[in-house]
Amino acid sequence: MQRVFIRLLTGLFLLGALAFCQTLDNDSILKMVKAGLGPDLIVTMVQSQPGNYKLGVDEMIALKSAGVPDKIIAAMQAKGSAPPAAAQPVAEAAAAREIGVYFKRDGEWKDLLPEVVNWKTGGVLKSVATVGIVKGDINGLVQGTNSRTKLASPVEILIYAPEGVAVTEYQLLKLRENKGYREFRTVTGGVMHVAGGATRDLIPFEGKKIASRTFSVSLSNLKPGEYGILPPGANTSSSAGAQMGKLYSFSIIE
Repeated sequence: MQRVFIRLLTGLFLLGALAFCQTLDNDSILKMVKAGLGPDLIVTMVQSQPGNYKLGVDEMIALKSAGVPDKIIAAMQAKGSAPPAAAQPVAEAAAAREIGVYFKRDGEWKDLLPEVVNWKTGGVLKSVATVGIVKGDINGLVQGTNSRTKLASPVEILIYAPEGVAVTEYQLLKLRENKGYREFRTVTGGVMHVAGGATRDLIPFEGKKIASRTFSVSLSNLKPGEYGILPPGANTSSSAGAQMGKLYSFSIIE
């Protein structure tokens, strides 16, 4: 009980001190959150006090990792008195101005370049669902044995997705070398099943939403080799053999 009382007094003292500050910043928000002040109270402070917030990709991740609620971050974005570019969506702050996948190198976000995928089905798809949609195992073929993008583990990835698309709709795949090209196995329709071996090349991963349509992905356990991130909707037709798609590819080096 005494600890709770001391914590409350500390929070009130901090709140009173901040009330006399001319400008709030990221550190001010972190101090209030750590002091146990409620999100609604902090949002009120953000809305009523001048603010100079840094809301780039790294700062957004740091705030989220420190437990700052989304509603507070949203208030910081809306209120921040920093230059307009700093208050733009995190993907734009990272130079990710288009839908796509980005990787971090030397403190900057860079485009993860896509490669063309040719789909091969062997002529017939294995049906695993009805209701007018054919779904089955297919092989994706990518020309060449190596990606142009060489990365060292661990890898930080930023996915800027289309409206209404979740990070769980993206697939992280292990690519296998075969006669001058790279191949992988997946399924149409985004439905995974084990029977046809469709999960053979699928690597589970978790993405953290850090802003609207923007997801942060940390990959730390990938062994050296070829990999790719397959966006949703890359192939949805039963005539997949006649189609091409794209895959964001990269190599993990020693």
